[in-house]
Amino acid sequence: MYVRPLTAALVAAVLAPAAAAPIFAPAGAARPQQVTSQVQTPAAGAMTPEEIIAVLRRPENSTGNIADGVEAATGGRGWMSADMKPIGDRKIVGRAWTATLRPVLKGDDRTYPNYQLQILDEAPAGSVLVYVLEGALEIAGMGNLMATAAHVRGLEGTVIDGAVRDVGEIRGIGHQVFARRVSPATSVGRLVSVSRQTPVRCADVMVHPGDYIVGDLDGVVVVPAAAAEKVVALLKDYDARESKMIEIIKQERSMLKALEIYGRY
Repeated sequence: MYVRPLTAALVAAVLAPAAAAPIFAPAGAARPQQVTSQVQTPAAGAMTPEEIIAVLRRPENSTGNIADGVEAATGGRGWMSADMKPIGDRKIVGRAWTATLRPVLKGDDRTYPNYQLQILDEAPAGSVLVYVLEGALEIAGMGNLMATAAHVRGLEGTVIDGAVRDVGEIRGIGHQVFARRVSPATSVGRLVSVSRQTPVRCADVMVHPGDYIVGDLDGVVVVPAAAAEKVVALLKDYDARESKMIEIIKQERSMLKALEIYGRY
């Protein structure tokens, strides 16, 4: 009987190692992901991240004005949901480092990577941690121990799409946290990490690693890195007009008079 010779392609296919089996995650969850973010060098003449952060940190650049700037520059929303609240009164400005957590099935005793703590240990000083606790608004994503680590490492702040606990102690530590809830419930044994440094939806807004996060007493705004210079330019214009409008309002005792001249709103 004639046997047809194996082609080179078929031999390669037979000898190739089998693809690795997918990592199991809780029902409905994507398998754990890890993306290494690349820091891009600003183009010639472009603002550096440090320069952008310095502008966003200025007292006159409130999250209100920044939210307006993001919407004007991108056509999309930059402000997080209104229940994202600060536990202190310090303004934060920094670049995002992200991690996502999801509920774990009862009885699942497998070992999962702890991306939540990995980015806490890896994010450079001045960064803002962004934790998304999917389907777990009542679960705390940070307590006093993690806040201590964030503070001694010089991190700018933490934003949690979920809850925070140990509020009194964290205020004493001095690490600024924004969260949608306050709850004593721990995430240990309830949630597992499924991604780090990937785009996330946090409090109804997309956050990409490296985006600029600004938080103050009014809430939290995300400035997409690609639109940051446009937002900065708009903020300069807003500040110039508003400072002049205030004087007119004081003199004329009328906001309509100021709007007739400067048309800010």
